[in-house]
Amino acid sequence: MTVYPEAEVRAAAERLIEHHSKASEVTDWTFFVDETYTEDAVYLCEYAGVRPVTAVGRKQIKETHYGEDMGGFEDWTFPYDGYGVNGNRIITHWWNRGPGKRPDGSFYQTPGVSFITYAGNGMFSHQHDFFDLAHQMKLCDDLEEAGLLNARLKEIWVKPMKAKLVDMLTSNMD
Repeated sequence: MTVYPEAEVRAAAERLIEHHSKASEVTDWTFFVDETYTEDAVYLCEYAGVRPVTAVGRKQIKETHYGEDMGGFEDWTFPYDGYGVNGNRIITHWWNRGPGKRPDGSFYQTPGVSFITYAGNGMFSHQHDFFDLAHQMKLCDDLEEAGLLNARLKEIWVKPMKAKLVDMLTSNMD
């Protein structure tokens, strides 16, 4: 396996962060996929084990992680707080940041991390995202109480995810 120069890996990470920043601004999460992921890239998100999504290839990545899964999140941003590089691996720390601010001036947000594999030529071959879905649901409750939760997001994402979490957490309780 080729180990790429750290500067090259960091440049690719910086470009991904820039793409995500622009995607949050223009609410288009697909414009950068073809130039960022290998044709056979694998993108995973566990969603706490209640709705694991695996996309293989650019088309599926566009349809799931940067397509269907972004529905309702148009007024959210996902800023990065930093990243680290270890060989061809990148670990990023980012935020699921909802709209508005709390009364104390802080953001409505929960943290997330991604484990990304660099494959050369500015491309990534693998990405695995993690965030605490229970805290994300609490964040959505806080946003709803503040009158800031997108009604579409509540219907297509929050309610189904909460139901799946409840089912999972209450199974085998006998």
